[in-house]
Amino acid sequence: MPERLYDELADWWPVLSPPEDYADEAGVYLDLLQQGADGPLRRVLELGSGGGHLASHMPDALELVLVDASPAMLAASRRLNPGRAHVQGDMRTLRLGQSFDAVLLHDAVMYMRTEAELRAALDTLFAHCRPGGGALVLPDHVRETFQEGLSVCGGDAPDGRSARLMEWAWDPDPADTTFRVDFSFLLRDADGGMRAVHDPHTQGLFDRPTWRRLFAEAGFTLLEPDVMPGLEIGEVFLARRPKAAPPG
Repeated sequence: MPERLYDELADWWPVLSPPEDYADEAGVYLDLLQQGADGPLRRVLELGSGGGHLASHMPDALELVLVDASPAMLAASRRLNPGRAHVQGDMRTLRLGQSFDAVLLHDAVMYMRTEAELRAALDTLFAHCRPGGGALVLPDHVRETFQEGLSVCGGDAPDGRSARLMEWAWDPDPADTTFRVDFSFLLRDADGGMRAVHDPHTQGLFDRPTWRRLFAEAGFTLLEPDVMPGLEIGEVFLARRPKAAPPG
């Protein structure tokens, strides 16, 4: 059963986290993608693109293909990004038969819960990067930085709806590769009707050596990113697919 946020509650995501709030973040990621790619940045693939909030701030001249497993999130993204290509797919198995200058995978990578799943997602990035292409992966946490705790967000939409979200992250078993995030929604409709929704999510948690090993096993070379200060973006893994060695 899919997490409710990505299914029946997808239309509430722009209320909880408005697209206009992503402008600075998108600028930083675009800069990192350009750092990762050896050469011009013309075509970018985003895996786990969700509601398309980041994509809405990318330059029109950039050819962008947006992939997500959730039909409801893709529908929301199509409304926000009508000129972009959208594909429903699983980041662990997707093969478009195309190559890109860079591939972006933001916090959707947190749903890779085992080493095998994470390696499969990195293989997908590699398969879609041209030689010399860049890969940017941005997990919310690694094992070394994870802390149990609460966060709260929310907003008020022009259509009269309001929403608040509390996220409670905790780790029932520190010995495994997952932790739990309990999402608690308060949703107020335009007519004043209120409801509460509990939506539990299980996410993956890996230490930095594991991340580095899996990038290397997938064939990538990790780079040292130059990150713009003043923006909290969690962990940053920037990598490049090596160019083929010259014959002889």
